[in-house]
Amino acid sequence: MAVTDSHPGSGRRPRVRAPELRGRGWLNTGGASYSVGDFRGRFLLLDFWAFCCVNCLHVLDELRPFEQAYGDELVVVGVHSPKFVHEADPDALAAAVERYQVEHPVLDDPELATWQAYAARAWPTLVLVDPEGYVVAQYSGEGHAHALDRLVAELRADHVARGTLQPGGSPYVAPQPPAGDLRFPAKVLALPAGGLLVADAGHHALVELAADAETVVRRIGSGRRGLADGPPGTAAFSEPNGLCLLPGDVAEQVGYDVLVADTVNHALRGVRLADGAVSTVAGTGRQAMPGDASGSLSSPWDVVWWRGLAWVAMAGLHQLWTFDPRTGVAAPAAGTSNEGLLDAPLEQAWLAQTSGLAVSGDRLWLADSETSSLRYVEDGEVRTAVGSGLFDFGFRDGARDEALLQHPLGVTGLPDGSVAVCDTYNGAVRRWADGRLTTVATGLAEPSGAVVRGDHLVVVESAAHRLTRVPLSGVVAADGVEHTTQRPVTEVAAGEVELVVSFTPPPGQKVDDRFGPASQLHVSATPAALLADGEGRGTELTRTLRLDARVGDGVLHVAARAASCDVGDGEGAACHLHQQDWGVPLRVVDGAPDRLVLPLSGRA
Repeated sequence: MAVTDSHPGSGRRPRVRAPELRGRGWLNTGGASYSVGDFRGRFLLLDFWAFCCVNCLHVLDELRPFEQAYGDELVVVGVHSPKFVHEADPDALAAAVERYQVEHPVLDDPELATWQAYAARAWPTLVLVDPEGYVVAQYSGEGHAHALDRLVAELRADHVARGTLQPGGSPYVAPQPPAGDLRFPAKVLALPAGGLLVADAGHHALVELAADAETVVRRIGSGRRGLADGPPGTAAFSEPNGLCLLPGDVAEQVGYDVLVADTVNHALRGVRLADGAVSTVAGTGRQAMPGDASGSLSSPWDVVWWRGLAWVAMAGLHQLWTFDPRTGVAAPAAGTSNEGLLDAPLEQAWLAQTSGLAVSGDRLWLADSETSSLRYVEDGEVRTAVGSGLFDFGFRDGARDEALLQHPLGVTGLPDGSVAVCDTYNGAVRRWADGRLTTVATGLAEPSGAVVRGDHLVVVESAAHRLTRVPLSGVVAADGVEHTTQRPVTEVAAGEVELVVSFTPPPGQKVDDRFGPASQLHVSATPAALLADGEGRGTELTRTLRLDARVGDGVLHVAARAASCDVGDGEGAACHLHQQDWGVPLRVVDGAPDRLVLPLSGRA
C-alpha cells in the first residue's frame, strides 16, 4: 500500500490510496467484475479470508448485522486468499461461498495478488476504505465488528458533511441454491434401530435416513437458521456438525439421546429420538473468547463419548472440552488456545481447529484440520501420528515421517482398532494402522465424516450433498504430493528484530489498565532454534527478538490480545477483547528490514 496522498496545510498525515482489486474472477455478482473505483462514494470493507479458517467463518457471522446496519452506504467484499491447494480450486470456492451463505461479492485471489497489495499477514484481515478510496483502518483476527461500527459512524458524519458519501445499489447477486434432500451434510451417526442421523448443515437441520442411507424418515429442525428449542418442526439450528449417541442409562437420566455440536450457534443441543424434541444443553448462543467465564462456547465442531463424558472439539478456541450431560457442566480439558502443533500434557498442548473426534481402543483420536494432522489423546497427553505444522500438507502414504494429509475434518474408529480419516481437501479416505497411513478411496467431494456399516464405510461427501459407501478393503496408491502454503515469506534481518503489534482503541474507547495489564503477547517459533532470544509471554505489545540466521526458514508464532473499554462508566459501558494468532513464515536475509509490524487493530 505505497500510493499516498495528503492535503497540504491541513495537518493531516498522508493517506494511503487503496490498491486495485486483482484476482481470477468474482462470485456473487452475476458475472460482473469490479474495481476499487466502482465503490467510490461508499465505504468499502475488504475481508481477507480463507474458507478453511474457523476465525474467518466467525467474521462472516460478525459482519452480517454490520452490513445490514449501513445498507447502501457500505459494501463488503470478501477477498478469498487460499491457504490450502484445494481452496484455490474455483469450484471448491464457489461451493464454500454457497455453504457459508456469504451474502456479498467475493473476489477470487488464488495467487494472493490483492493479499500482498494490502500487506495482509493473517487470516482473517479486515481493511476499511473510505468513500474517497483511501485506506483508513486495518484489523487482524476476529471480534472487531464493534470497532468498525464506531469508526464508520465517526467517519460517516464527515463524509455526509462534505458530500463525499453517495449511497448506491448493492452489487450482490444471490446464487440459486440446488434442490435435494441434503445440502452440505457434515457428520453422520448410526442409530440403534439401524438408520442414520445426518447433520444437514446447509439446511440448518438434522435428517434421519433409513438403513438404505437414502430414504428420508424425518427432519428435525425447521430449516431456518436460528437457535430455538422445541418440537422438530419449530426447532432451529445453525450449521450443525458433530453428533454423539449417549449411553442408554445417561440418556434416560437426562431426557435426550443425541448430543449435537450446533457449530454456528456456539451451543450443544440435545435431541430426544422418541419425538424429535430439541433442547439447548450448553452454550449461550454467543461466541466465547479466551478467558470468557460466561458459559459460552466457540464453534463446537464434533462430539464423542469417551470415559464417561462427552468430549467436544471446540474448534473456535483450538481446545478440547468435556461436557457432562448429568450436571450440564462444560469445561476446557486440553489445549492452551494457541493454534499450532505441540505435543504435551493435555493442558499444555497446542491444537489447531480440531474438527473430528473418534474413539478406538484406549485412545481418543483427533482430526486437527489446520495442521493437516491426525492426533490422539493417551495417558493424559496429546500426541501426533501424522502431521508437522500449520503450513505443511500434501497427499502421501507412509509412516509418520512420510505421510501427509490436507485439512482432514473427520476420523472414525474401525473394528480392528485402526482409524479411518476423512482427508477432506484431498478428497480421500485414508487409514492409519500399524504405524502407517494408506489410502482407501479417492475422488470424493470433501468427505467430512463417516460411520462403519459392516465391511464398508458410509462417508459424508459434503460438497456432493450425499452419502457414499466405501469398501474398507480398498487400497489405492496416493499421489505422493507434498505442499507448503503459498503464503509469501516475510524477509527479516539476522540478529535483532523489533516486533510491534500495533493496537489503537476504537473511537469512544480507551486502554484501561486499572485492574492490571490490558494486553498480552506470546511469541515462539518453529523450529524453536530460530528464536535465539525473545520467546515467551509478556504484557507489552512490542518486543526485541534475536533470530539465528543459521537455522534458515521458519515460522514465527505470535499470539496477541488487547482490551479496550468504553470511555465513561455509565450504563451499558463494556470492555472488548481484540485478539489474533499469527503464524508468519520468515526468511532471515542480510539487509532485510529489522522491524516487523503486525496490525491488531487501528487506523491507517
